[in-house]
Amino acid sequence: MTPPLLHKPSTFERTLASARSTMMFSEVVKLAVDSFRASKVRFLLTMLGMVIGSASIILVVTLGLTGKQYALNLISSIGPNMIEMQGSGSTFVGADGTSTTDSMTREDMNAVVEQVPGIIASSPMLEFHDRVSMGGGITKDTMLLGVSPQYKAVRNLAILAGRFFDDQDSAAHTKVAVIVAPFAVALYGSPAQAIGHTITISGIPFVIIGVFKESVETFGQSEISEQTILIPYPVARYFQGTDNLKQIFFTMGDSTKVQAAAKQILAVIKSRHRATSVYTAFTLSEVLSVMTRIANMLTIVLTLAAAITLIVSGVGIMNSMLANVQARIREIGIRKALGATSREIRLQFLTEAVFLSLSGGLIGTVIGLAIPLSVGFLTPFKIPVSPWSAVIALGTSVLVGVIFGTIPANRAALLDPVETLKYE
Repeated sequence: MTPPLLHKPSTFERTLASARSTMMFSEVVKLAVDSFRASKVRFLLTMLGMVIGSASIILVVTLGLTGKQYALNLISSIGPNMIEMQGSGSTFVGADGTSTTDSMTREDMNAVVEQVPGIIASSPMLEFHDRVSMGGGITKDTMLLGVSPQYKAVRNLAILAGRFFDDQDSAAHTKVAVIVAPFAVALYGSPAQAIGHTITISGIPFVIIGVFKESVETFGQSEISEQTILIPYPVARYFQGTDNLKQIFFTMGDSTKVQAAAKQILAVIKSRHRATSVYTAFTLSEVLSVMTRIANMLTIVLTLAAAITLIVSGVGIMNSMLANVQARIREIGIRKALGATSREIRLQFLTEAVFLSLSGGLIGTVIGLAIPLSVGFLTPFKIPVSPWSAVIALGTSVLVGVIFGTIPANRAALLDPVETLKYE
């Protein structure tokens, strides 16, 4: 026996079903709006938690991004695109019994500048300590750094008074010095008053021509301390009697090429020295990467903490919707008697919960975005605003409405029509 053919809905039937579904959803939305209007105060108070929660998420993400940007800017200010080569070298004994130290030299720096493209500034650094006479019988144990004029650009130094020594000073072996700001204030009262004073290093007079500071305070964690004096590198060689270097600084013109350039610089210097010598290329990229990860993790944790407010608000929405179902039992019975299905009843109350939650989320999102945008518009501070924070806030609002609206919606859908019609 041939089985009967399954009936396939015609185009007209499909169109009719689609139209009925659209009408049903529009009717559900209309009922949700009417329900909201009927209990404005209750729903507004319930919505308040969603407003606060959504605004909190956006503000927390904004604060996290602002703090992250501030920290990264501070670290970058130490020396933008800087690469610091450090080397301990090695000591070996020759055939004649004399020992030689295999250290970096200025020739290594010149070779790197020639072979590695993209370097815009470089500076050797000779570090030594000496007892410096400041005049008036005052002497200080001071750290002196012999650097090139490009050191100012490499380390992004800020000149507070006077000037930095230039190529002419370096070539002429001029006896000039630039001192750090705290040292100038301690000795002479202010950076401006330090200019023109003479200090004596190993019996040789130097004229102070400038006072500087680091663009960001490193609290003694860099090569610059609170009693640092900078002098031209060729003059520093006179005191040291050697060209051996422990540190060489480079600056790249493009920040995206810093890591690749660091590897090239390290390879060039290693190729010019013995295999037993140890050299390290240090960049701020690793520090920036760690800071970025820490800031992102803190932002995520704070965002999750702010999301707890939305969960608490969800409980409030569920309680409000349960009370709403209880107050409309007779209405539910009448609708079921007129042909409304459990699915339609469930969709109605679930839509009301989502409508309530999403409305609060929208208001909170507007408030959360308005505050940082207003600050950025009315003040010179540029506050980063992530569009993802608004997406997260709105998405969480919908999710909260669905999750916490499901129980009241199911309770309404499962009510017995006969019992509901008897309800007074």
